[in-house]
Amino acid sequence: MVSSAPADSSQVATDTRTPIRYVVAAVTITLLGALWFVTRPGPDAVAYVFMPAGGVAGILAILSLMRGRSLDPVTKRFWRHILAGMSVLSVGYLILAVVAFGTSPRLPDIPLPAAALAGIGMLTAMWGVMRVPLGNTGPGARRRQLIDRTIAFVGVGTLLWTFGLAPMITASDGWSAQSTALIGISFLLGLGGITKVSYIDGGPVDRSAIRLIAATALTGVGVALLSLGGDDSVLLAQSIVMPVTHIFVATAAYRQSISTGAPTRRSGTFLPYLALAAADASLLSLLWHGRGWTASVVVVATVLLTALVAVRQMMALRENGRLLRAQRASEDRLRHEATHDGLTGLGNRGLFRTRVAGALEQRDTTVLLVDLDDFKTVNDSLGHDVGDQLLIAVAGALSAAVGPDGLPVRLAGDEFAVLLCPGTDGETVARRVLDEFAKPLSEHRLLVHASIGIATGGAGEGLDPLLRHADVAMYAAKQRGKGNWVRYHDGMEQPVLAHAQIGGELRRALDAGEFRVHYQPLVELATGRIIGVEPLVRWQHPDRGLVPPGEFIPAAEGTGLIVPLGRFVLRESCRQAAAWLAEFGPDCMQKLGPNVSVRQLHDPDFVADVRAALADTGLPHDRLVLELTESAVLRGPQVSRTLRELHEMGVRLALDDFGTGESSLSLLRSFPASIIKLDKSFVDGIELDEMGTPEAEARQAVARAVIQLAGALGLDTVAEGIENQEQADRLRSLGYTLGQGYHLARPMPAEAMTRLLAGRVELAAAA
Repeated sequence: MVSSAPADSSQVATDTRTPIRYVVAAVTITLLGALWFVTRPGPDAVAYVFMPAGGVAGILAILSLMRGRSLDPVTKRFWRHILAGMSVLSVGYLILAVVAFGTSPRLPDIPLPAAALAGIGMLTAMWGVMRVPLGNTGPGARRRQLIDRTIAFVGVGTLLWTFGLAPMITASDGWSAQSTALIGISFLLGLGGITKVSYIDGGPVDRSAIRLIAATALTGVGVALLSLGGDDSVLLAQSIVMPVTHIFVATAAYRQSISTGAPTRRSGTFLPYLALAAADASLLSLLWHGRGWTASVVVVATVLLTALVAVRQMMALRENGRLLRAQRASEDRLRHEATHDGLTGLGNRGLFRTRVAGALEQRDTTVLLVDLDDFKTVNDSLGHDVGDQLLIAVAGALSAAVGPDGLPVRLAGDEFAVLLCPGTDGETVARRVLDEFAKPLSEHRLLVHASIGIATGGAGEGLDPLLRHADVAMYAAKQRGKGNWVRYHDGMEQPVLAHAQIGGELRRALDAGEFRVHYQPLVELATGRIIGVEPLVRWQHPDRGLVPPGEFIPAAEGTGLIVPLGRFVLRESCRQAAAWLAEFGPDCMQKLGPNVSVRQLHDPDFVADVRAALADTGLPHDRLVLELTESAVLRGPQVSRTLRELHEMGVRLALDDFGTGESSLSLLRSFPASIIKLDKSFVDGIELDEMGTPEAEARQAVARAVIQLAGALGLDTVAEGIENQEQADRLRSLGYTLGQGYHLARPMPAEAMTRLLAGRVELAAAA
């Protein structure tokens, strides 16, 4: 592995040029040996010089590599083993050369010290090869590779035994024990090296370099093949065949010096099958020629090889089966993920469209579009984790409500849908869904409201029109209030489209300044004195005239434009109230009560907007009374923090429409209210108590309970929606001191309110 430290150009040149010099030297020495063998100048002992001379070239090539390159520990260890092995091997053959000159002209047998050193050198080099890591990733891969390498070892060994070692051992003139041992070691190490390097996928040691080192042992094959050729064959082996070893070594060092460390392509896949073919070739040779005990070795090896291949094939079949099962499971998982929602496990939009399109081709098809009301508020107030848990619970409740009557899916966000089975009544399923949603859901025990649109498409009709009709019906259900369902009918698009158009015009109207603030007085019932006002927004449309709030407030809520609209009402009413205080004195305006929506309370800038409006207009903090509904207050910790900050600023809070919610009484214990406003539904018909109807008695009881509760808690009370004097009198008799309604005063523009206040001041002055 190349060092990451920078090197100058001369160093790089040394890295690449120096090893190649020794490759040239090793080739030159081998060519000189070939030239000597052809011309035969001098004694035959000269043939023994070329092997140790080539060893010097190989050793110098390795030393040059190790000096010129910064090698990682694994690579350095490998080349140290090769260097040690080649050094000991060269010393052994140097001893043989000295002996050869001492016995010339007779060719010597290799002496025992030389044979021992040569054997140790080969073992050391091959041990370095064996220690190179294979790069396996798991025990299964290692087991398979071990069997493959054993197959290759046995198969190729059988071939070399048949055509190499066996003829050499059984030759009539035979080789010495030392020579036979060296060639045998060379055979074994060559086989081991081949099967080792065939399964190295790459790494710090260059793969080509390892192959060349392993190939050096195969020179023993050439020597063995020359064993029956007499003295000339021995001289050929010593002068040409064996010096080729050092060409391999020098070239391997050169390959390592230019290695980039890039992974190489694995090429050992077919080696076991080639080994099997080699064993078959050996067996055929024996059948053809017929031999003695050496044939038994081949037969045993072939049987062993066949068994190993069978085991390997069984492992391969088992592995292929496992991979096939894993692939099928992966395909099933991918198909499921492609057609199902990852959070809830329900089908997704793609599956829904496919199933609905298929159903429409065969029959009339009914779908339900289910949209959660105010789900964004849950995310904003309680966090997205709670929102996700709620969606999972909603999916479970939807599946339970639908049961076997349809396919529930999640389309996106908080939008769900149901494809009904043939013959299932859509209204019945819609009621079951709403009943299921009425129960507290998720571990946080949250109540969920939903709007459901129902639409039916005829057989052969298009998919998109059916879904569009369901969407229109769902929006119509939203306009009717929370927790409703609506079935689509022809012509339903018009009011929904008009509602959408109003939403589109709101932004333009805000920018164009088309909104006005009207003021409805808050009156003292005993004296008729005005003590405050409730600001109410009106839209002065350039074409339609004055648009009532009921037509554009829901659109503003749905589009989120209620936040900038509420900010405008707050600032304008604070400015106007401050102007009235400056003109008519501090007693003319004790309460300014603008309404605050749920979305405003979730706006992170709302408290800053209130603070800025009071600071810019100079209105005293205690004159501002923010009116909130119970549904807005019951919205989690974020809303509670906002209300607490407002209360600490000195701004007063009023609980509007009191008595209509499920938690009105318990809410007063945690909500910092200073005023409660009795809802209009408890004022309507309150003057009819003398008729003794159950409805009148219930209204009387609620109104009396509210005033008593407010008195016990030290809260002011305001009765809303007073339509006649009889209602005002009845409320006064129950203890109510403040009222609001058309009988007392209608909402009016700021100019009319200014005239009314001026008239009251003049009357007071005259009195």
